[in-house]
Amino acid sequence: MKIRRILATAVAAAVTTPVVFLSAAPAFADAKPSAPATQKPASGEDDPEDDMPSLEELKAAVAEAQKACDKAVVDLDKATEALKALDAADNPLVVAVADAQKAVAEAAAKKTAADEALAKAQEAVTKLPETATEEEKAAAAAAVTAAQTAADEAATAKTAADTKLAQAEGALKAAKDAAAHVVDLAEKVKQSASEKLDEAKEELAFYQDMGGECEEDPSLKVAVSGPKKVTAGEPAVFSMRLTNTSDHELDLVNAFANAIRLPAPGDVIDEDTDFSKLVIPVEWSSADVLEWTSITEKSDSIEVGKLDKGASYDLKLRLTVDAKATAGKGALFGYGEYENNDGSCGFASDFKDVNFDILAADKGDKPKPKPTETATPTPAPTVTTGGNTNTTQQGGTSNTPVTGTLAATGANDTLPLGLAAAGAVALGAGALVFARRRKAATQA
Repeated sequence: MKIRRILATAVAAAVTTPVVFLSAAPAFADAKPSAPATQKPASGEDDPEDDMPSLEELKAAVAEAQKACDKAVVDLDKATEALKALDAADNPLVVAVADAQKAVAEAAAKKTAADEALAKAQEAVTKLPETATEEEKAAAAAAVTAAQTAADEAATAKTAADTKLAQAEGALKAAKDAAAHVVDLAEKVKQSASEKLDEAKEELAFYQDMGGECEEDPSLKVAVSGPKKVTAGEPAVFSMRLTNTSDHELDLVNAFANAIRLPAPGDVIDEDTDFSKLVIPVEWSSADVLEWTSITEKSDSIEVGKLDKGASYDLKLRLTVDAKATAGKGALFGYGEYENNDGSCGFASDFKDVNFDILAADKGDKPKPKPTETATPTPAPTVTTGGNTNTTQQGGTSNTPVTGTLAATGANDTLPLGLAAAGAVALGAGALVFARRRKAATQA
């Protein structure tokens, strides 16, 4: 979609800033830049949020796309009618072909008659008796000469008629081919216009359904912790906790997580950079979902369910760096959002992340396989019901608020906006919701 492309381009610009990449590698682990919500780009740099379209721009895009689509439909109808017109009996080209066909038939009949007359004249010469006079012989020869002349003229006329017919048929065929080509182009233009209209409508609907209503909510807390070193090819387990510090329950909470290998200092990053190649696969589990479940682009959210006032939800996140990966830096990102039965919704104020060193696998050893056992269960879930949907809490929960100790065990301050967005674009959806909603909130 358009917004995805816009955000991807903005990320490419953001991650090339000197603040992020021209500082040494330790800056990734030790620096503590401001959070994405407040960090501003350096002078002369683009702010990724500035590239996010406004509601007015999205509505204008739909109107323009609708106009283009309507015009494409009209043009296609005209082209189709023009093609059909070439089959009408009164079409000049069709009339020309019919006239030429008639002329060919008449010329063919005359040629046939002339050829027959010549054959008879020649036969008459052969049948002259020996007693024929010189005058009779001369008359027979003259008849042959005259018949031959008539036959030659008929043949010439037939050839001319055939030529005119071929020209008329060629002109009609060329006109039909050209008209059919126009129809084909018009169909492609209409298809493209229709797709762009659908895309514009989708963007507008997404903005109106989600972006225009949800706001940042600092009462939804996210904490992420885990090891500081991860060996390529070996699974590493991290922890993630979402806590409701508001004075009311949240009806439906979703968590998002993804991980990425950070580009090394000196790597060229531009609008063509494929961040998906840097993605580190992430799996999750909880107290009631013991099997590891992969986080993918199509299944990118973790449904927490209802979260009571003061309650927390614990997750295990397992990531495995490609065994062939070289040593470098990596980061795991966590994010949360919620929707309530009354239509209200909100999202965590910022991303939480854990930076870690990636250690290359030992060349002499084969990568260790992923453990087959299920994840260690977190404390037993607290089951609650209520709300319009009577939903049940999913996953491990705690009714004690987060004290900060989980974050202190390994979570760092939020990465610079460029890297956070890079990790977001790598898997996409959760962070894109964050980016869209943040933009909407700033314009509200």
